[in-house]
Amino acid sequence: MITKTASAHWTGGLKDGKGQISTKSGALKDQPYGFNTRFEDKPGTNPEELIGAAHAGCFSMALSMILGDYDATAEAIDTTAKVSLEEKDGGFAITKIHLDLTAKIPGISEADFQEAANTAKENCPVSKVLAAADITMDAKLVG
Repeated sequence: MITKTASAHWTGGLKDGKGQISTKSGALKDQPYGFNTRFEDKPGTNPEELIGAAHAGCFSMALSMILGDYDATAEAIDTTAKVSLEEKDGGFAITKIHLDLTAKIPGISEADFQEAANTAKENCPVSKVLAAADITMDAKLVG
């Protein structure tokens, strides 16, 4: 089993409060977040952005692994995850995640590429943990 650690520190109320997010690796160190970074597009991060980064990264790695089953290696995999937070049932919920994938993979057919991309979307560990959200994807093979 692999265990990774991240932490958050918060002070104050919902709208006037402030927080910092850190990861044990140091990739994030006291990164600011708050109501304004989440709901008002102010500088800083927010949980949805971090979930998107985790999902895009995990999916891209999973796709690179799955491409091995097709004897293919990517020159480039570029994935953007759009995470939607919506008001639902008197609160908020992450309801949708859309993956935009553009990849350059020499020698793979369009059909095999789409199959590999869908397999990665369904089976990467982050997709599995986020399965309550509607996860969609546009996958484009270039070059």
